[in-house]
Amino acid sequence: MQDSIVDGPGLRFVVFVQGCDKNCKGCHNPESQSFNGGAEMAADDIIAEMFTNPLTDGLTLSGGEPFLQAGGCSVLAAAARRKGLDVWVYSGFTFEELINLSKTDREVSELLELADVLVDGRFVLAQRSLSLKWRGSRNQRVIDLPKSLFLGEAVELGS
Repeated sequence: MQDSIVDGPGLRFVVFVQGCDKNCKGCHNPESQSFNGGAEMAADDIIAEMFTNPLTDGLTLSGGEPFLQAGGCSVLAAAARRKGLDVWVYSGFTFEELINLSKTDREVSELLELADVLVDGRFVLAQRSLSLKWRGSRNQRVIDLPKSLFLGEAVELGS
């Protein structure tokens, strides 16, 4: 966990979950890919730490892959929302893949509904650009989740 100004707008409290099966070449956080690494923490401890800095604007869930731990991430997202923080989620899954998963996985559905923004899609090294705001490769999208869930299609932020 750390504070960040590059993982969404304002000062973000970022939680990096452990475990990802995407294995994107050039991943910015390759040490989070193993499902056997990291340190297990209680949600209440993470929530307490999230609220220690009164300047925090929002929660960002990154990884690893947050949707592989959607239940625990939903607990964090719900706490952030109760305190008036916005919630961003970075995922190697696309919006469309997550919608399909949400049809059979209640925890994925819940995290989608609690989040404000989804940065979706695998990191593609051949499409990497340092000039992109809040994403690493051109194929990734910054999606307005409430609008997208309402319309049933991905709507990029600012569209």
